[in-house]
Amino acid sequence: MRGILRIMSRIGQSPIILPEGVSVALEGSLVKVKGSKGTLQFNVHKDMSVTEIEGVVTVQRKSDNREQKSLHGTTRQMINNMIVGVSQGFTKELEIIGVGYQAQVQGSRLKLQLGYSHDIYFDMPDGVVITANRTEIKVEGIDKQLVGAVSAKIRSFRPPEPYKGKGVRYKGEYVRSKQGKTVGAK
Repeated sequence: MRGILRIMSRIGQSPIILPEGVSVALEGSLVKVKGSKGTLQFNVHKDMSVTEIEGVVTVQRKSDNREQKSLHGTTRQMINNMIVGVSQGFTKELEIIGVGYQAQVQGSRLKLQLGYSHDIYFDMPDGVVITANRTEIKVEGIDKQLVGAVSAKIRSFRPPEPYKGKGVRYKGEYVRSKQGKTVGAK
């Protein structure tokens, strides 16, 4: 049990090296990250302290109790995701499988035709860019959480079904297929 607890806190102890063109501003418990793609901010828990010295960001915790150990790794990853987001950005790709199923972007809306009697219109939230090429959808943005949430929402309109595999799935996602019902001989 001790070994597991020690492994969990290793993520929080590793420093974050800032890439070229990314700056971090610390204002009390607020961490602001600015890069070529935009600006993100995160409110750090009061028990965590964030420092930035010569392009290296570190996160320290005040004690070794269980709650602070888990917060330590989470805080470090949140800051790291912000740094990666403002410098490179995040992308999720989805694919649509099914006869007549398709997607297209109309202004700031995504129009999905997924076999229902009506078309589904999805409004793009701020901070996310969606591009569609009939059977492929690409969700891009600087906020990893928002990109993942938007991708999951689009997938939820018609998740892949296990019999024919029709629906919206992540690119490269494995969908386990089931055998259909068979008629038994009497």
